[in-house]
Formats: sequence, structure tokens, C-alpha cells
Amino acid sequence: MIWNPNVADSPIIDLESDHYFMGEALRQAQRAFAAQEVPVGAVVVHNGRIIARASNQVELLKDATAHAEMLALTQAEAVVGDWRLTDCSLYVTKEPCPMCAGAIVHVRLARVIFGAADLKAGAAGSVMNLLQWPTLNHRCEITGGVRDLECRAILQKFFAQRRGSEDGRGMRLG
Repeated sequence: MIWNPNVADSPIIDLESDHYFMGEALRQAQRAFAAQEVPVGAVVVHNGRIIARASNQVELLKDATAHAEMLALTQAEAVVGDWRLTDCSLYVTKEPCPMCAGAIVHVRLARVIFGAADLKAGAAGSVMNLLQWPTLNHRCEITGGVRDLECRAILQKFFAQRRGSEDGRGMRLG
């Protein structure tokens, strides 16, 4: 057997941990759902511990940038004491959009793990892949589809309920 030093230095990816941490992100998505926000949740993990948790708060804060990922990154930066999150992983229930992907690259996250793919605006491989764009200064490892069925189910339930309370022009009723 030939020893490969690159393998020894590679981070160990524990798929059981991915399942667990995505469960924590799903709890945040449930909080968003209960608050009538698009149900996306995110957690940031550093050294096996959650250091930030967030859910979408766009409607609550009246801020288009208040996506779960953005809020979680800001919290994690405060905990770490730096804007660089090079030793951190982000677990998010829906594939990041281009805005969030840009922030993820900027903070230099090591890894992004998402649940449901976003076939309309996903920026981690579905529509585009900003997280591994060759000319940007950083590229993240990506793992998609973790607890995909659960992540998709909460989004589908939210939008089905929302469609049931719209007047046909996209306007919320009640």
C-alpha cells in the first residue's frame, strides 16, 4: 500500500454529522415557517460545534439581504472574532442564492452543505456554481442533497399554503 500524504491531511467528512447538523438547520427552517418567512434555516459549525443559527427574516426585518445564510455568517463572524471563516462549515436547508454564495466565498468558508437544490436560482451547482468559480479568490467544498426530502417538503408546504392565500396576482390575502 502506498501512503498518500494528501489523504492524511484531508478533513474527515462524517456523513452522520451532516445528517445531524442539517437537522439543526431544519429546526431553524421550522422557525421561519412559523413566522411566515420562506422556510430556510442555516447553522455554522466550527470544530464540531454550532457557533451560529439563523432562519430567514426578510419579512420581519424588511431587508432583502436577511437570508438565513447571511444572518448565520454575521453571527459566526462575531463568535470567531474575524470576518474570515476558513475553518467553518455552513449547513443550509436550501441551495444558496447568488447573493449568499458571494458572501460565502468572501468569508472563505471551507464547506457548504445544503439540502434542497434550487433549480431557479441555485448558485452551488444547480443553475451556476459561484462557490467554485475558477477566477474567484476562494472555492468551497460542496455537499448537496443532505436530507433533501425533508428540506424540499417544508418549502413545498410553505408555497402550497401561500398559493392558497393569494388572489392570483401574487398578492397575499389576509
